[in-house]
Amino acid sequence: MTRKSWIHFGIVGFLWGIPYLLMKVAVADIPPPLIVAGRTFIGAAILIPIAIKKNTFKDAIRGIKYVAPYAVLEMVGPWILITNAEKDITSGLAGLLVATVPIFSTIFSSMRGDHSVWQPKRIFGLVVGFVGIVALVGIESITGSSNPKAIAMVILASIMYAYAVLMITANLPGVDGIAINGLAMAMTSMLYTPIAIAMWPKNHVSTNAIAALIALGIFSTAIAFMLFFIVIVEIGPARGSLTTYVNTAIAVVLGIIILGEPITLGIIVGLPMVVLGSFLASRKSSV
Repeated sequence: MTRKSWIHFGIVGFLWGIPYLLMKVAVADIPPPLIVAGRTFIGAAILIPIAIKKNTFKDAIRGIKYVAPYAVLEMVGPWILITNAEKDITSGLAGLLVATVPIFSTIFSSMRGDHSVWQPKRIFGLVVGFVGIVALVGIESITGSSNPKAIAMVILASIMYAYAVLMITANLPGVDGIAINGLAMAMTSMLYTPIAIAMWPKNHVSTNAIAALIALGIFSTAIAFMLFFIVIVEIGPARGSLTTYVNTAIAVVLGIIILGEPITLGIIVGLPMVVLGSFLASRKSSV
């Protein structure tokens, strides 16, 4: 990786580590559908003009049969699941659960013909990672620290994330990521806008919640996706997914420092195992 790649990698890791904090703040006053509609509207408003100026937006339109399912798997489904889940679990736990994405990516890669997953190191990583998930979910549920349903929602979102990137990079390898995500965000926003209007908050919405939503749209949606697809071009989707480890650390630390979230037994036991397992599962042998 070049110095430029490292910088992009670090920025993406940070920008995708803060949305769990921002969603936690926003969801206190704003219904989840409105949060999803708002962040994708802002993201589309930023990315689509850039794609049009680059003359790449037409390519995304032509590939809409792949962009549409990508939007469902990357945005429509995961963002409503995670936002709803954060009503009942901490932002740090949500970030930790999303760290399972490389594990599921490895499994899906194997199903798509990448048999390098059967390397002993990667199998060990899968085993360790899943044991970590079971330990994390079990301890959090048994101790009553977190809602099992909310945990399941984030894991489902992680599975969708994992497949979405593999699917879109395989089917539209030469299409600009800015155009793909701009179109996907526009589709997601249009889908959720009627629901958002119907659920428009009658309560007072705090300035913090509004600011969190705007920041979510600008930084963790538009800019983060723009940079992530640059990272994928520079270092490939497999290594690009390793930004998940940075995301997790930032999400847990910000939740503890800013929101005063507790360090639970489930996080203490599960965090090292999930991160180690994901790291090993997503690494390929140089041989």
